[in-house]
Parts: sequence; structure tokens; C-alpha cells
Amino acid sequence: MRVTESTRLLPVRLSLTQLFLVVLAALVGGAMNSIAGGGTLLTFPALIGLGVPPISANATSTVALWPGAAGSMWGYRAELSGSRLWALGFAVPSILGGGVGAWLLLRTPPDRFAALVPWLVWGATVLFMVQRPLVRWFAESREPRAQGRSDAALTATRPPFSFLACQFGVAVYGGYFGAGVGILMLAALGFMGLRNIHRMNGLKNWGGLCMNAVAATMFVFSGLVNWPVALAMAAGATAGGYLGSRGAQRVPQDLVRAAVVVIGLVSGLLLFLA
Repeated sequence: MRVTESTRLLPVRLSLTQLFLVVLAALVGGAMNSIAGGGTLLTFPALIGLGVPPISANATSTVALWPGAAGSMWGYRAELSGSRLWALGFAVPSILGGGVGAWLLLRTPPDRFAALVPWLVWGATVLFMVQRPLVRWFAESREPRAQGRSDAALTATRPPFSFLACQFGVAVYGGYFGAGVGILMLAALGFMGLRNIHRMNGLKNWGGLCMNAVAATMFVFSGLVNWPVALAMAAGATAGGYLGSRGAQRVPQDLVRAAVVVIGLVSGLLLFLA
């Protein structure tokens, strides 16, 4: 492992105000991940703001948000009914890719990762901004092939190898950084012809759960996780993931999406100037 001791922090001492804000960021981030992705664009800058080094912040964010992914997966469990073959197909490349991505992060020198962070944040923010038209364009481009087939019929068959290969690449990115990975999965599912956003979110959350389970496990044993912060954020992320999955249709998303975009753009700029 090329990560040095300088990247490890003593536990950050949080005031009650800081604790509230970091839990709030994790709660909203968990909800955003369950609905559309982009939660890391809230939690990662929050950890950087607390003084956590970038690689440790990334590892801590991944571990903290994983319970939220489990909560959102539970909320969407009914949407995966009849999609056993796709769920199994999703799991293998997600697990393998998540492990490769986490390994690459642990092999990245801290100074190089710090230099990459603003570009990763900006790239994820752009993905978040273009998610809706991107998914719509992919879905329309697949219309002739998917015509006459419901989502249930599509997901009752084995997913094509090309899609699984794509999911492996997405999972590598997810294990390495993760911000925007849900957006990439939704776009790929739309390209495959799926239309039901709830079934798509169920599959997306399952894929994210698999890839982050491996990445989080590797980060736990790396010594990079700031546990006091991670545990506080995990509580918020779990509640946010479940509430987001259950209330996706009741929440006005445009304002939240606009806030995430602003946070991503400003955070990237501040990280670039730091």
C-alpha cells in the first residue's frame, strides 16, 4: 500500500454544530444517492472542510454512505421483484470493479490524489447536471430494440455481456471515487431500454451496494477511516437512504438538484485554489 502515515488523522473533534452539519450532509447525501446519485458531492466537501485529508475523506465518505445504500436498497426491494437474473449479473462486475477501484485509490500517492480531486468533483458535478437529458437520450436511442417489451420482461432475461463489461468499468470508478457513479448506472440502464425509474433505481442501488461493500471493507482495513466522523455520518446516511427511497415521488427535486450543483461547482473551485 502506497498510502503513507501522513494521510491518517487523529479523530476529528466535532462541536455540536459541526456534528449536526455533518450528519445533515450525510442524511441528504444518502437520500440523493437513493434517488439519483450525487450524495458524495455533499459528504466529501463536508469532510474536507473538517480538515480530513482527501484520501481519508474519500475512504471515510465511502464507509459512512454504505449503510445509507443498504437503507435505500431495503426501500426499493419490491422494485427488484422478477429481476433476479439482472441482480445477480449486476453483482459480479460491481464487486470486482469496486475492489479494483479501491485498490487503485490505496496505490495512489496522496499528493497526486489531492491534485485530482477538484477535477473529479467537477466531473461528477457535470455528470449530475446532464443526468436527465443523458438518460433520456440513451433511452430514446434504444427505443426500437426495446419496443413492445416492458421493464419486467427485459430484466427477466440475462443482461448482455456488453452491459456487464460497462458495469465493471463504472464500478472501478465507483470504488476509486464514487461521486456520480449512480448517474452513470442510471444512464447505462436507460441505454439498455429500461423506463421505470423505480426499477432502475432499485438496480442502481443494488449495484452501488455491491461495489461499495468491497471498497468500504478494504478502506476499513487500510486504517484511513476517521471513525468518529464515519459513525456520525453513517447514522444520517442510513436514515436518508431509506427516507429518500420511500419519499422519492413526494420531494420536489429541482431545488435539491440545483443546490447539489452549486455545492459541487463551488467545492471544486475551493479545492482547486487550496
